[in-house]
Amino acid sequence: MSDKTVLIVDDEAPIREMIAVALEMADYRCLEAGNVKDAHTLIIDQKPDLILLDWMLPGASGIEFARRLKRDESTGEIPIIMLTAKADEDNKIQGLEVGADDYITKPFSPRELVARLKAVLRRTTPQGVETAIEIDGLKLDPVCHRVTAEGEELSMGPTEYKLLQFFMTHQDRVYTRGQLLDQVWGGNVYVEERTVDVHIRRLRKALGERHDNLVQTVRGAGYRFSTKAA
Repeated sequence: MSDKTVLIVDDEAPIREMIAVALEMADYRCLEAGNVKDAHTLIIDQKPDLILLDWMLPGASGIEFARRLKRDESTGEIPIIMLTAKADEDNKIQGLEVGADDYITKPFSPRELVARLKAVLRRTTPQGVETAIEIDGLKLDPVCHRVTAEGEELSMGPTEYKLLQFFMTHQDRVYTRGQLLDQVWGGNVYVEERTVDVHIRRLRKALGERHDNLVQTVRGAGYRFSTKAA
């Protein structure tokens, strides 16, 4: 089973179902939304790996929604494939200009959809999501969900692991507690910002003296993961 989740946003339930069947047969996990509001909630909460987005949606157009997602830092990196009955070139260009990664015109074959989706995911998967990442003797392997320091396995909870994975794939940048909550916990989870501090402490403890200094407190701003001295 692929660990990739695809959000299908289309106001026509039969189309969503047809797409979901094709994707589930290709081992993808599917989420479905019939409008922008429901789609946005699922994106913040579930963090899909890719969004299949219909151009024509009730309430707000898919193109406007795509523009909004690409502007927002927390969702801007999620790849989007636009689905549309609009075949003319101007629409295609408009879709790609707002940041869509690909564009499929209805009607399409399920095989074509799966092939295009795989191609987009290959292009957009950042380092550290599929491949092991190593920094200063600290290695995180997402395939076997293991963290080692100088070859010794480290024990840590699932939240500390997710925090570390986020930090190791986003080095040298300061993140506020609120941003970390959105990225690691998901925006719809109601957790106190101070909870972040507790998990940072646990993560440092798990990393041990050799690596705890990589997780740096930036006074008045938040936290940063860096090999450079604070």
